[in-house]
Amino acid sequence: MRFWKYHGLGNDFVLVENFRGDVPRDPDFVRRVCDRRFGVGADGILYLEPSERADLTMRVMNSDGSEAEMCGNGIRCLAKHVYEKGHKRSPRMSIETLAGVMKVDVEVLGKKVSTATVDMGRPRLDCAEIPMECQGRFLDRSIDALGREVRGSALSMGNPHLVVFDPLSPEEMDVLGPALHGHPLFPRRTNVEFVKSVNGILEVRVYERGAGWTLACGTGACAAAVTAALLGKVDFDREVEVRLPGGSLWIKVQEDLSKVTMRGPAELVFEGRM
Repeated sequence: MRFWKYHGLGNDFVLVENFRGDVPRDPDFVRRVCDRRFGVGADGILYLEPSERADLTMRVMNSDGSEAEMCGNGIRCLAKHVYEKGHKRSPRMSIETLAGVMKVDVEVLGKKVSTATVDMGRPRLDCAEIPMECQGRFLDRSIDALGREVRGSALSMGNPHLVVFDPLSPEEMDVLGPALHGHPLFPRRTNVEFVKSVNGILEVRVYERGAGWTLACGTGACAAAVTAALLGKVDFDREVEVRLPGGSLWIKVQEDLSKVTMRGPAELVFEGRM
């Protein structure tokens, strides 16, 4: 089976073309492939598949064998692959995900895709849509983890997120990230973003659902920017730099919350067979 290894700011994926539906999506297969010592090694597997309502479909399996509704870094990698391999030789494409159909524009330099801009759709702020065991919006509210109270904001960017602006030490984050990720308020678990605003730049560290601490998370960067805009820490309708351990993404949040756009790079690392 042929595969390609991509990364978006160090958030890395094994991409497989599954047009015939013969590549397994079972958790054991995914965990073996993603194992960094005994497999190829990745944060997850991207499955490129046909679609009846978009140009193509992306399915995402996390390294622990669970499935994600959406992946912001992954969809940029998949768009790069789609363009460069000729599956859709157009700078604009539509990609179906479990979170809906996403529109992607790629920037091409010398026949290679350098960056991709993704229309991530609207943020979902109602607890029922996240999903979260609460009523209304969970915006700048307290949440308890391991006997420690922190303030956070929850939303969905196709997958659930909890954004925390509390000033915490790296050691506190190390403990609270896994605890908040599996908090009983989130029936499907959640991604957790610890955010600091510095001169209009958002510095973010992410504990990703299904993968743990990660160098970058596209939907997490979007969630951080949406929360920062709602709390008055950054401006709406302006591209904001979100700085992650693996590099920066640029996020713009519409003031009416109808759309969030994400711009960032994608890189091919190598290809092979297994």
